[in-house]
Amino acid sequence: MKLKIYELRQKNKNQVSKTRILIAALFLISSFTYAQTDKRLKGIEKQFNSVLESTKTPGFAVAIVEGDKIIYAKGFGYADYENKVPADANTLFAIGSSTKAFTSALLGVLREDDKLSFDDSPLKYVPDLEFYNDEMNNNIIIKDLMRHSTGLPRHDGAWYFFPSHSKDTLVARIKHHEPFTGVRQQWYYNNFGFLLQGVIAEKITGKTWEENIEDKFFKPLGMNRSKTRIDGMKNSTNAAFGYNLDEDRTIEKMDYYDIAGMSPAGSINSSVNDMSKWLMTWINKGKYGEEQVIPEKYITEAMSSQMVAAAGFPNKELPGVQYANYGYGWFLHSYKGHYMVEHGGNIDGFSASVALYPTDSLGIVVLANQNGSAVPRLIRNIAADHMLKVEKTEWAKQHKEDLEKALKAQEEAKEGSESSNVKGTKPSHAKLDYTGAYEHKGYGKVDIIVENDSLFTQLNEKRQYLHHYHYDTFELIDVNEGKVDTAAIGGSLKITFSTNEAGDIDYGRVGIEPMLDPIAFKRTPNTIDVDIETLERYVGKYDLMGTEIKVYIKDENVLYAFVPNQPEYELVPTAAHKFNLKILDGFKVEFIEVDGEFNEVKFIQPNGTFVAKRKAE
Repeated sequence: MKLKIYELRQKNKNQVSKTRILIAALFLISSFTYAQTDKRLKGIEKQFNSVLESTKTPGFAVAIVEGDKIIYAKGFGYADYENKVPADANTLFAIGSSTKAFTSALLGVLREDDKLSFDDSPLKYVPDLEFYNDEMNNNIIIKDLMRHSTGLPRHDGAWYFFPSHSKDTLVARIKHHEPFTGVRQQWYYNNFGFLLQGVIAEKITGKTWEENIEDKFFKPLGMNRSKTRIDGMKNSTNAAFGYNLDEDRTIEKMDYYDIAGMSPAGSINSSVNDMSKWLMTWINKGKYGEEQVIPEKYITEAMSSQMVAAAGFPNKELPGVQYANYGYGWFLHSYKGHYMVEHGGNIDGFSASVALYPTDSLGIVVLANQNGSAVPRLIRNIAADHMLKVEKTEWAKQHKEDLEKALKAQEEAKEGSESSNVKGTKPSHAKLDYTGAYEHKGYGKVDIIVENDSLFTQLNEKRQYLHHYHYDTFELIDVNEGKVDTAAIGGSLKITFSTNEAGDIDYGRVGIEPMLDPIAFKRTPNTIDVDIETLERYVGKYDLMGTEIKVYIKDENVLYAFVPNQPEYELVPTAAHKFNLKILDGFKVEFIEVDGEFNEVKFIQPNGTFVAKRKAE
């Protein structure tokens, strides 16, 4: 009897499962049919294809959500341009900074559970965190991280050029990030604020940001194809490759960018079908089906103005844009008289736009595999024009005209510009003198080496050629597959070297953060290995104008010098018989060999060079 009851239960379970599958299938079919019969969308695909053609985009996907229904979901062009693999509504794309709304929403969930307050200091949850100065340490609250009001500029070079999989390593760099204004004085976009939000959630929950996103959002929303790591994208079927338009507007493939430890600021990869569920949740005040996934109070707050992003009146070109504010992980605008909540995303080879029109119960997501693309904005606006029943703008035509004007103006500016390059100048030092490790604690470390009589930077297995511009300024030119990108000469990022009082190269300064003076990377000369037998030949007592200086070995074959009434100085070998004092910039020591013996040593310092002679034992 028990066996029969069990079999009956299993039969009922199987029947329920089949019914659910049938309902899901019918839902998809009805959604697809509705997409084809909705009168508001008449003629829209012709416009979509026009954008695809005019922008030379490999592919994109778009979904339109109304209330709790998918009105439209479809792909255009190619996920894999070379092999002509079509993009569809399930194709994975990188969504970039559209990730930010997910990260801030985690804190909304934690606040609802009384785990934190947005008025708390982030230092309360991240004990190792320090900001640049006491004003920031004492005044920045979590809310400032969420709405970009810390006073920090972007400092994006600190994570983009110097990536790390360790969130703690990236957090440690924040102490050395200089602000450009006071706390809450001005809105300015900063990705590190979203890194910190992710780390705060990690400290409270004991789970990684990636696990929190999956547990709190992906699983309850059924976002089964979405990934938080680039490896998930690489190992998935139906994943798009990223592309760029080169200077000749030719489509070229780009490598995936691993955002690594900065994941809370922009690492999610998703499809428009999955993102539709995210949109439905926001439209329906945080509920998905019967489950309250995000607190309703937080939903309202996040989509309301928390900081003025840009002030000013509407202009002739965009008369419908009445304001530009920021909530929590969302930009706030008006669009042709309708309240609009939106966040874009850009990462190597991909662009995105995730938009909500909450008072219209409307959501639109557009994901494209083109770098820095206008496509998400154009497709979103076309879809909004149709769904909101407003006067339609010919967005594809307007973009084409704007692009032609921009390219023409760019060419004219290039022809009429006068280069600041001063001809006929030379570097102040030999190439070898520029080599070494250059480090800024808020960014990272990069090596400069000499190879085949040319200077190169070496960073994360990538290199750039240092092309002499003028004086001690060089251009950083990309090297791709062993070839220098000569087309970039004259318009690339520059590094300017400076010297200390002793005449040594001490810093390389790069204009990598536009809101601040060039970032100064301190040079440490390359060191060489010196065998113990050679070191022992330097050991002894030397007379410097009546002062006895001792040179000796300790700490496993490390050479030291001791001057009376001064600390002992570790000597760091930089070349044959040449050493730098480890703790004093511009101070050097050189041992002089005469007739096979080292009987003299030069002490080279900013105020002069002094020679000491070996004392007889």
